[in-house]
Amino acid sequence: MSSSVFMALYRPKSGKENELKEILKVHIPTLREEGLITNRELLTLQAEDGTIIEIAEWKSNEAIENAHQSANVMSVWNKISSVAELTSLSSLAEAQVPFPNFKPL
Repeated sequence: MSSSVFMALYRPKSGKENELKEILKVHIPTLREEGLITNRELLTLQAEDGTIIEIAEWKSNEAIENAHQSANVMSVWNKISSVAELTSLSSLAEAQVPFPNFKPL
């Protein structure tokens, strides 16, 4: 069982940044309660365009699959999707330069 680090990027919909931040307060705790991620410290960052980046560590590939089967996790993910666009690192201006900098949250 090999762990892997993930980066989840959420670009808040107009006027939804605070709502997104509130939902994200339960995201990682939910993944931990379900036994899906390690206890490695979460890193939460914000890009210049407002995109929020979460960096955490899955326990295994099986944990990733199990997350998609968990009603609790899917409930949180659906809430996130209602207030944010899921995006990629390459969409950020910061990702276009070496040594990008982000605001810590």
